[in-house]
Amino acid sequence: MDLPKKKILIADDEEDILEIVQYNLQQEGYDVTTAKNGDEALTKAKQLKPDLVILDIMMPKRNGVEVCQLMRSQPQFKDTLVIFLTALSDETNQVKGFDTGADDYITKPISTKLLVSRVNALFRRFQKTPEESGQGLLEFENLIIDPQQYVVKVSGVEVMLAKKEFELLHMLASRPGRVFLRNEILNQVWGNNVIVGDRTIDVHIRKIRQKLDMDCIHTVKGVGYKFTG
Repeated sequence: MDLPKKKILIADDEEDILEIVQYNLQQEGYDVTTAKNGDEALTKAKQLKPDLVILDIMMPKRNGVEVCQLMRSQPQFKDTLVIFLTALSDETNQVKGFDTGADDYITKPISTKLLVSRVNALFRRFQKTPEESGQGLLEFENLIIDPQQYVVKVSGVEVMLAKKEFELLHMLASRPGRVFLRNEILNQVWGNNVIVGDRTIDVHIRKIRQKLDMDCIHTVKGVGYKFTG
């Protein structure tokens, strides 16, 4: 029995980009829907529940960052992947994109072949089950991390983490006491094909600490971070 097609929503106000990207992703076997502005993207995302949303940043009505922020604030989109596809190539916008909860940040212009490759790679990164990755439920005194449900609980109360925040916490907590180097964190959480700065890690760590309200992640100056439970 064939598996259902992955659903992708593309939001961009440039019609030629929508047509080209939609065509190439459909040729790859994806079920692709388009939107021409931020409001339309949110409406269609709620209707379709896509597996991946590709967002331009500079769109009318709501920009891509606002769309991503609203999606990440709603539990129904906690497993939805988000890629920014934008002409804004400066580091400040890239950091802002990842801090908002994006899984990848791609700058225009890009060949359709490379874009499709990045989409395929992103799906591959998230299709492994916890059993396949050797990662199961993690339990500590006041903290439970469930990678099957993407759920974190502190003293029995669920804490909402963005996807990257969850992945970063889970990676550190999977090896308590081990120091993870910054490059190692970037490669495992963001992937080799994504370029982000050290500040991105620091921002995510700060948000995790604030949300958990626990002193469980420690900075090893000049090296990286470790989880102490």
